Amino acid sequence: MTSATTNTPVIGSPSDAQTPPPARRRSIAKGLSGYTYPAIFLIVAFAAWWAVTETGTVASYILPSPADTLAAFTDNPQYLWDNTWVTTVETVIGFALSVVLGIAVAVIMVYSRTLERTFYPLILFAQVIPKIAIAPLFIVWMGFGPEPKILVAVLMAFFPIVIAGISGLRTIDPEILELTSTMGASRWKTFVKVRFPAALPELLSGMKVAATLAVTGAVVGEFVGANAGLGYVILQANGNVDTAMLFAALIIMSLLGILLFAVILVAERFLVPWHASRRNLES
Repeated sequence: MTSATTNTPVIGSPSDAQTPPPARRRSIAKGLSGYTYPAIFLIVAFAAWWAVTETGTVASYILPSPADTLAAFTDNPQYLWDNTWVTTVETVIGFALSVVLGIAVAVIMVYSRTLERTFYPLILFAQVIPKIAIAPLFIVWMGFGPEPKILVAVLMAFFPIVIAGISGLRTIDPEILELTSTMGASRWKTFVKVRFPAALPELLSGMKVAATLAVTGAVVGEFVGANAGLGYVILQANGNVDTAMLFAALIIMSLLGILLFAVILVAERFLVPWHASRRNLES
């Protein structure tokens, strides 16, 4: 008597491991579809740029063609890389300092109303002053090294982090703070375990804004006085009426800001997966 055979797949077999579940396939397809509209927009914009320059509607010294801009990249790779690296270092250091200082100042203001009333108007006053107006002072005080550019980047990125930090640290429900106090938790433990995690979504939102402003701050500092950096490249290209090189530097600036923004997006995904914004995005 022969035993009956079945075609039931074995759980954990290689075929199962290689085939993603339907829910996962739908998630991947939905994620890829989110890039469709940006890709279409970029293609249309590039086509319009190419058409305008190829037909001679705009002079090349006003708007360079895509081919001329690409040639600026391919003909000067080391020049662009060296100056991009200078601006990247200034931006990253300035952004990191602004995060540390911004969070520290936000915590101090939340826990002390007296200090908040004292320093908040001064911070607002410093934010209102155009950074291009005070950057020459930093050059006079610190010279032509990277320090003035880093300081301008800090000033540009500092304010959004402070505002987001204050807002986030105050979003915690007072009843939760009373509960932790009743259970005997110290102020430090309450801050680490409850208050700071609750403020992370707001802080990360402020850091997204600050990341792009840090790039702008570093370049603004290079406009005033520098012998290297993307701001220096832009000034040189402007003086030589080399709009192709100017466009190349602007594209690199944009990519640098997008890269920093993307890093914070990834950090947000891992640090606050529980937040409502992340759940709505996933759904």
